[in-house]
Amino acid sequence: MTGESNGKLTVKEMIPEIKFTKLFINGLFVQSLSGKTFETIDPRTEEVIAEVSEGSKEDVDLAVKAAREAFDNGPWPRFSGAQRRRILMKLADLIDENKEELAALDTIDAGKLFHHGKNRDIPGAAETFRYYAGAADKIHGDTLKMSMDYQAYTLLEPVGVVGHIIPWNFPAQMFAMKVAPSLAAGCTMVVKPAEQTPLSALYYAHLTKLAGIPDGVVNVVNGFGHVAGAALTSHMDVDKVSFTGSTEVGRKVMQAAAMSNLKQVTLELGGKSPIIIFDDAELDRAVHLALIGSLYNKGEICAAGSRVFVQEGIYEEFLKKLEEKATSWVVGDPFDPSSQQGPQIEKKQYDKILSYIEQGKKEGATLLTGGKPFGEGGYYIEPTIFTDVKDDMIIAKDEIFGPVISILKFKTMDEVIRRANATTYGLVAGVITNNLNIANTVSRSIRAGTIWINCYFIFDKDTPFGGYKMSGYGRDMGMDGLAKYLHVKTVATPIYNTPWL
Repeated sequence: MTGESNGKLTVKEMIPEIKFTKLFINGLFVQSLSGKTFETIDPRTEEVIAEVSEGSKEDVDLAVKAAREAFDNGPWPRFSGAQRRRILMKLADLIDENKEELAALDTIDAGKLFHHGKNRDIPGAAETFRYYAGAADKIHGDTLKMSMDYQAYTLLEPVGVVGHIIPWNFPAQMFAMKVAPSLAAGCTMVVKPAEQTPLSALYYAHLTKLAGIPDGVVNVVNGFGHVAGAALTSHMDVDKVSFTGSTEVGRKVMQAAAMSNLKQVTLELGGKSPIIIFDDAELDRAVHLALIGSLYNKGEICAAGSRVFVQEGIYEEFLKKLEEKATSWVVGDPFDPSSQQGPQIEKKQYDKILSYIEQGKKEGATLLTGGKPFGEGGYYIEPTIFTDVKDDMIIAKDEIFGPVISILKFKTMDEVIRRANATTYGLVAGVITNNLNIANTVSRSIRAGTIWINCYFIFDKDTPFGGYKMSGYGRDMGMDGLAKYLHVKTVATPIYNTPWL
């Protein structure tokens, strides 16, 4: 299934043939050395989609060896920026040409809404490749005026072999977000997709080959985090690791990097982000932003605004409107264009979310809506809203990663700034107000990497994204997302008989 559908296909007809299930190493799809496979499950039906090759430490070694050879002796880092740009542009076009198939893979593998994937996620991934393609021939250093009889300049050079570990909640976009800038910089890489969602990464690997990216530059090793991921992060021949995932695993990534070759690490980790709604906010907009801030992508998003602080003057009216909106939120098959929320990624996450809901009840929060599984099959959960939530409740502190909203009341700006910052995380925050002074004060006071004022989930290829505190460090996207894959080298040389310094 490629290109545009006629709009009349059944769900069964929309499910693509699974073409790629092996490891992609040095330009070839190959079985794992052990011959082991693992199942990837469709969360809509709880049925097996395919058996996928399971990468081991030895498979990671082969992939890293291919990437190292491609970096040390291959053409990719030695291409001009214009040459890399042309190939990345071709890759972007191939992604667009295959957007329906890629979107369908993420729907059956991750439970993502098909219409969102086809219209947003996959085209967004293609645009990310185009963005960094445009940057590939604009990578240059500076000329430096020194205080002595010397002149200097800087070179920006690719860091080398990169290990990318991508999460399961946005498989297509995360692949592009990490692979595109590192390719533009001239790096080679090994990608370890989440074990829950390997299918689109393997399809992307196929497209890199079609686009003309040389063998060994992009390698994809499916497998489990504690085996393949651990081997990649501790590998002595990997120069950098870029990881998106949980804070718990982020600690292990840092430890592995420190205990091996002190490789560079970039981490984009968890969040427990606040949306702060002031009395003067336009109420319907505030309700809409609060709802999508927690329910978008079934709440499986690190930037979810799952702590909604509402000022006391509008609290009761806000709750009434929020309940009305939430009860009309459509949970259903992600291939159905009317669905607003598909199934959670897997049984483990599904059970974890339900356990948090039970914890919220036990702690004394009031269940306003939802709180139960939805339907008779698949990992579906009703949109769930708790009111009367206190800051010290587990549901107000832990990252739930599901369709669960905690509503908290506040009185003053100073109070809510203090409470919003009282978390180990610092990824994003939302501020809903018509008062410019409040917007400016709060946005400068919240310790988070991104602040959205009167909007939410405004991601763009040109805006850096990353966190403070235990939400990680380093940035994806924008020129900051390119810079992390580049070394800065200083070159100095004497100047003889110069008339001035």
